[in-house]
Amino acid sequence: MSKFAVAGATGRLGQHVVDVLTERGHHVVPMSRATGVDIITGEGLAEALTGVEVIIDVASWHGSEQEAATEFFRTSARNLHETGRQAGVARIAAASIIGADKATAGFIAAKKVHEELLLAGPLPVRLLRAAQFHEFVGQLLEWQQSDVVHLPALPTQLVACRTVAEELVDLAVDPSDPGTPIPEIAGPRKEIMADAARILGARRGIEVIGVDGSGMPDADIAAAGGFLPSPHAKLAGPTFPEWLDAQS
Repeated sequence: MSKFAVAGATGRLGQHVVDVLTERGHHVVPMSRATGVDIITGEGLAEALTGVEVIIDVASWHGSEQEAATEFFRTSARNLHETGRQAGVARIAAASIIGADKATAGFIAAKKVHEELLLAGPLPVRLLRAAQFHEFVGQLLEWQQSDVVHLPALPTQLVACRTVAEELVDLAVDPSDPGTPIPEIAGPRKEIMADAARILGARRGIEVIGVDGSGMPDADIAAAGGFLPSPHAKLAGPTFPEWLDAQS
């Protein structure tokens, strides 16, 4: 079995990637500040990549500010490429966001830059664009810290982190180049973000009010379906209600 290093291993998606790799019998090197590896400063990175064949990059910036997120992704892409090349890594597989190529502002625009920097090399890179996670809905409720939450009534196609992790590992294991278009993974059905949040909010005693989302970055693109999966996307369950039921 191959040896994989997972950047962002303790994050929301990273934990699932580590689990999937481990369940499939691969040797996993979890990389995060919690494990003594900092992909921004480079601390512990060379040691962690010793003997690694593939890097799976699911590390992410913790906020939504475009400039800070862009700088994080710029530095992480450079360090993973440079240190990975020196360590003899064969390739990088990384998670991105559906619609990143259309984004002009905010966090998703930072991911657009991230994609461009990763694809610029020198290591071969496999990208997987994913829809917003089921787990993101709860995060939206928590950010506002109120009994009444206002969320955008914009279309989405929520997908479970575990589902994304399985697809990303499949992509990382296969050395063949999927070419274009870039693979996408999304949930089984189109939903409205505010409606999904209303389901979760009802369980938490939180009232969710849908708003037009005009204050959000690229809200016009989102409203027009620009962040929904393309016709070539793989659609996979569970649905958001099914996923919620499985958590309880």
